[in-house]
Amino acid sequence: MRFLVYVLCIANLSSCFAKDEVERPIVPKTETPSKVIKEMSDLLDAEKRIINVYHSVVGSVVNVSNIRVSDNFFYGKVEVPQGSGSGFIWNDQGHIVTNFHVVQGGDNFVVTFHDDSKQYKAEVVGVAPKKDIAVLKLKEMPKVLKPVSIGSSKDLLVGQSALALGNPFGLDHSISKGIISALGRKIQGVGGVKIHDMIQTDAAINQGNSGGPLLNSKGELIGMNTMIFSTSGSSSGLGFAVPVDTIKRFVPQLIKHGKVIRPGLGIGILEDTIAERYIGDKGAAISFVDPDGAAAKAGLRGMMRDNYGRIYIGDVITQVGDQKVKGLDDIYHALDQHKIGDTIKVKFLREGKQKTTEVTLQAL
Repeated sequence: MRFLVYVLCIANLSSCFAKDEVERPIVPKTETPSKVIKEMSDLLDAEKRIINVYHSVVGSVVNVSNIRVSDNFFYGKVEVPQGSGSGFIWNDQGHIVTNFHVVQGGDNFVVTFHDDSKQYKAEVVGVAPKKDIAVLKLKEMPKVLKPVSIGSSKDLLVGQSALALGNPFGLDHSISKGIISALGRKIQGVGGVKIHDMIQTDAAINQGNSGGPLLNSKGELIGMNTMIFSTSGSSSGLGFAVPVDTIKRFVPQLIKHGKVIRPGLGIGILEDTIAERYIGDKGAAISFVDPDGAAAKAGLRGMMRDNYGRIYIGDVITQVGDQKVKGLDDIYHALDQHKIGDTIKVKFLREGKQKTTEVTLQAL
């Protein structure tokens, strides 16, 4: 029997898109109500830990509603809900982190908090589509803002506990428990390139969980729930989260600049499906070169057309720095290892001959 595999981007219904607990007996700082603590007396320590994590973090998790303004023939401009997802409080200035696909296509955004019936308006201050990250800023603050506790993802181990918080199917502030099933996954994102170093977990993730926090057993943020692979459209033990180390790298830029400032070559790359017909898998074919960009200064050339309308393939990049490349995805992640101002070697084919040049990376 053949199974059709869907990539379901959890939040937007209109689009798709710790080490061993015995060794780490640290219990998160709890805000568990006294009534609940009393009722926990007969539970196992592992159960108490999860309960404490929930109560210590639930106040940092929000629901994000995406609203689009449309023109209606009879009523003029009307607000149409596009879907909803989750998010978490990043700092005490009112910045909310969520997935890009949660806010994609929206004009207005409404944020709601745990045990607070009021709806708070928010606006997008920056997005990183290729990392599926977005930052919202509250226009009005609630009385209390509790930022999530930021952890690290570089020392995660397969098999350790993972807890997912969010609003699956609109059921607000739900928690599910699982483990980290794998690390370092490369998953196709909504930005046209793969997202590297994704965390795979079997903690149940469903529609509405996108943008919510993935936590370790100390209640620290280790990732942002982003998507699932499913044959049924619901959680099947294959959930993926953007690692917190990636989030920590890009969110400050989005808050400060409204965008990610990263190094680039100043070129366009021919789509893989088209390039394959002309050059196979030899490398990444340059479609155009920005005349003021870094690649142009290094002598790289793009596609050309003669007086008869015939098109000629330009330079084909085969290696950027130490990494061999075959397309846009490879180039994007090769440049991700460098910073603006770095000078790197670029190997390329020109009329079938291997050549090398040096490119000083510029800000895109």
